[in-house]
Amino acid sequence: MDREHVKGAADKAKGAIKEGAGKLSGDRDMETEGKLDKAPRDSRTTPRAM
Repeated sequence: MDREHVKGAADKAKGAIKEGAGKLSGDRDMETEGKLDKAPRDSRTTPRAM
């Protein structure tokens, strides 16, 4: 695996932990952050106006 695959797997794991912790504690902001961390990197970028 190359560096990007490892980083993606780490982000996905971090997101799962944040999402779970947010659900347990009732912290919706942390839960949302976790979901965003788990999302594919391409969907996190916003399209630029041309």
